[in-house]
This record gives sequence, structure tokens and C-alpha cells, in this order.
Amino acid sequence: MELTNVQIVTNEDGEQTAVLVPIDVWREVESWLETAHLLRSDAMRERLLAARASTMRIPMNEVAREFGVEG
Repeated sequence: MELTNVQIVTNEDGEQTAVLVPIDVWREVESWLETAHLLRSDAMRERLLAARASTMRIPMNEVAREFGVEG
């Protein structure tokens, strides 16, 4: 994640009050926060780790064909 174009907002006293970040940076932060939230649950952590370790992969075009949503 590159933190270029980050802007710090200050109030009239010069105190830092907010940060403006590019939307792509914010979306990456949101993704990390969601993952951190899910990992707090032991059951969800096990599911995520199992899914990550899974070697069973189905190409997206096969999934689309199976559900009848081919483009």
C-alpha cells in the first residue's frame, strides 16, 4: 500500500483532526479491517485458513456457466 497523496487536516489550533486518503488506499484499509474482525472469531479464523489452504479451485467461467450467467 503506497501512502502518497495522503493529506492531514488540522484545526485552527494546528491540531491534526483528520486524514484524507485516496479511495484505493481506503478500500485496502477497509479490507484489512474486515479481515481482522473476522479473525477475532475462532470458528471464522479456522474457516478462512481452511479456505486459503484449499487446493480445490473452480475457474470463474465454469461457475458462471453453471449458474447460467455467461457473458
